[in-house]
Amino acid sequence: MLLDFLLAFIVVIVIVMPLINKYVEENLEIFILITGLLAATISNIWDWNLVKITLEHPIMISLTVLIMGILFKIFNRQIIIFINKVVKTIGVRWTLALSTFILGLISSVITAIVASLILSEIASVINLKRQEKIKFIVYACFAIGIGAVLTPVGEPLGTIIISKLSGAPHNADFFFMIDLLWVYILSANLFLSVLSYKIIKKESVFEEHIIKNKADTKNREILYRFIKVYAFVAGLILLGDGLKPLAYKTVGHLGGMELYWINILSAVLDNATLAAIEIVPEMSVVTLKYLIVSLIISGGMMIPGNIPNIICASKLKITSKEWIKVGFPLGMIMLVFYFLFIRFIN
Repeated sequence: MLLDFLLAFIVVIVIVMPLINKYVEENLEIFILITGLLAATISNIWDWNLVKITLEHPIMISLTVLIMGILFKIFNRQIIIFINKVVKTIGVRWTLALSTFILGLISSVITAIVASLILSEIASVINLKRQEKIKFIVYACFAIGIGAVLTPVGEPLGTIIISKLSGAPHNADFFFMIDLLWVYILSANLFLSVLSYKIIKKESVFEEHIIKNKADTKNREILYRFIKVYAFVAGLILLGDGLKPLAYKTVGHLGGMELYWINILSAVLDNATLAAIEIVPEMSVVTLKYLIVSLIISGGMMIPGNIPNIICASKLKITSKEWIKVGFPLGMIMLVFYFLFIRFIN
């Protein structure tokens, strides 16, 4: 009972503290790492395997961020010229909409990490007001997080689902998620692209939105971002594993509709961790839709919910309050809509 209370308390402070404490908000990566260490210690799950996973798993993600940061710095001028040409040719509204739609769909091929790095570069080049830029990033990160699940390549969630359902009765293969969710993912990306298009209230001359000369990112900033992303991912691993005892008790025996709303926890926890706990081969197709759709939507509601959120928020210095102001109501609208869609149309 005490263990459950302490773990539930950690979930609450992970959600609340970035909203009420400016220091936590500005140092979210360290906060997540500390709460992850605390959750793992309270659950008494420390062993060599956990240490190894915590140290090794963030390497690929953070190295990708580092390498892409260096490449963006080297080709800074060429990137600016290319994006400005696109904006001049099709306009800023179509640039935002197509960026959201295309990155959302190809994230399952190029990975969510690379897609979010491209997104952050686009957002840093196009001249937008602060609130417009935040909306664009949040909408597009939703699309990337949702689209990446289409294949096992896009993000760990897809890999875990395919692995757990590879045997009877589903016999899941590479194209299983496409067959299962294409309607939901395509419609969500279209919706998010329309929202991106409407960020700019009226089409304006392209000169208002181009940046002719963006200062090169300092080497120290690229390295600092690498460290922050590494710490963030390591913290999420520890937090996910540390909260597993609570998750097993609260979600392990629930049905699809109950899991759908419980999975809002994906806003602060790794959705792959929740999927690993919840998914069993005996689940029906409808239950799987409830479970997976809620995971991929909820992941966009707060910064810790998805790797794209973490990367883009770090690069563009978006705070938790700013993200939640846009992401939470959007996520709730989508959750309600798709809940009703699955409930009454399937």
